[in-house]
Amino acid sequence: MAEKISIFARFATAVSEWTGRPAVFALALASIAVWGLTGPVFGFSETWQLVVNTGTTIITFLMVFVLQNAQSRDTRAIQTKLDELILTSKAENRFIGIENLDEEELKRLNALLGEAAKRDLHARETALSTYGGGSPAGRDDEAPPLEPAAPR
Repeated sequence: MAEKISIFARFATAVSEWTGRPAVFALALASIAVWGLTGPVFGFSETWQLVVNTGTTIITFLMVFVLQNAQSRDTRAIQTKLDELILTSKAENRFIGIENLDEEELKRLNALLGEAAKRDLHARETALSTYGGGSPAGRDDEAPPLEPAAPR
């Protein structure tokens, strides 16, 4: 099922994983400390300042694209896995692809689902209290299934 990923994708993943390590952060921090400590040697000159500004700007510029590629692929993979779970469960298939909705539509849908979840929780609590705090066998997971409230 897994096809070969592009060289850039493999590179982006490797760089993303490498730069996320504490040792790399320590190396970057040490580099800045060394640069700062050399300030008096170079008289805090414009060239001395330009070295760190240029270096950090180039690294930042390139890392934006590398990290965005890795993050986009990870997000796409997670979304695909969630879609698969929706398809193979009793969840509503109409939620597949909602990541393409605009921000306001997503907020509205989230609020509706939050309300439905509260109604469902209340219904389950009511059902459990009917059984005296649990199912007749004493196990909550054996309580009769309740249909979740559909979002309006």
